[in-house]
Amino acid sequence: MTARIGVITFPGTLDDVDAARAVTVAGAEPVPLWHADSDLKQVDAVIVPGGFSYGDYLRSGAIAAQAPVMRSVIDRAAAGMPVLGICNGFQILTEAGLLPGALTRNKGLHFHCVDTWLEVVNDSTVWTSGLESGQKILIPAKHGEGRFQASPDTVAELEAEGRVVFRYTDNFNGSVNAIAGVTSADGRTVGLMPHPEHAVETLTGPSLDGLQLFLSAVGSVAA
Repeated sequence: MTARIGVITFPGTLDDVDAARAVTVAGAEPVPLWHADSDLKQVDAVIVPGGFSYGDYLRSGAIAAQAPVMRSVIDRAAAGMPVLGICNGFQILTEAGLLPGALTRNKGLHFHCVDTWLEVVNDSTVWTSGLESGQKILIPAKHGEGRFQASPDTVAELEAEGRVVFRYTDNFNGSVNAIAGVTSADGRTVGLMPHPEHAVETLTGPSLDGLQLFLSAVGSVAA
């Protein structure tokens, strides 16, 4: 049976089409999900893609986190459904309480659009099982508010429990401990600021490294 992976669209979402394309390249069926609809259409996993949901008003991701579709995502995530938040999607997952911490303005208040090398720290999540701990992957990043911050106690907990998933090798945005992505305690919800969906085909991306996240999820769902 082909895995069905939902991709949410909010007003202001930019990368839903790219995420759906990545799902297709990984051999799964992308299922469009609308922000105002609470029906998840019996998908096996959900991607919360990047962009500027609701124009980033109030705080990035704060309004989107209250959308009807996210209430359903929260419920299904609690039951073990895999969820991936990319860039604005990561911001939404922190605002929804599915992941700890917050994403704040980059160091120097600059918007960065770069290809960045990430170190894989945790290869045991649903979304990273096809990668290896210590592996370096080249992924595009494009954000102005991607500086991961959390209380010292939360950061210590994330590090002690192995819940840091990716780390920047250059830490261009000033994230605490160079954290680029984290996971929930069960390893099924992951958020990261860089864009793996832009690194699934050699025609448009700097590498194929991002494809492994989607292949990992597809393999997990199939298993």
